[in-house]
Amino acid sequence: MTTLIRSIAVGAALFAAGAVMLGRAQAGSDEYFPPVSDPLTRQECGSCHMAFPAGLLPARSWQKMMGELDNHFGEDASVDAATAKQITTYLVAHAADTARGDMRRWLRGVSASAAPQRITELPKWVREHREVSPGDWTRKEVASKANCVACHVDAERGYFEDD
Repeated sequence: MTTLIRSIAVGAALFAAGAVMLGRAQAGSDEYFPPVSDPLTRQECGSCHMAFPAGLLPARSWQKMMGELDNHFGEDASVDAATAKQITTYLVAHAADTARGDMRRWLRGVSASAAPQRITELPKWVREHREVSPGDWTRKEVASKANCVACHVDAERGYFEDD
């Protein structure tokens, strides 16, 4: 009988954990963006900063960014042509304005011709972070608006809930 009770308890715990995870990954969630799944993109981009989900920017932004890697936010992030092509192909295929990315909600307020380079300057990002005080951005453990993992512990897994 003890084994049966233990099995029921374990089953209930697994069901509850599954329900929480399913709820977090619901399509259309404002806090979930599929994380980078391409190993090369994750390796190259993630070697300097979090590999940002492609669904945070439109395809034209990723194309522009990948075409200017010699001046990537003041750094030379150049890679060989084959690597650049593979990363660009992945980012464009999963961008906010593509069928695979389908995160168009994130681009509200962005002109159809604009190619924003900073996720932190998108109108939706600004609205989502309006309650963060200016001093919080300069705290040592945060250091930058681009340091998502400082406040969103599961950001690298695509979850950007308020933690």
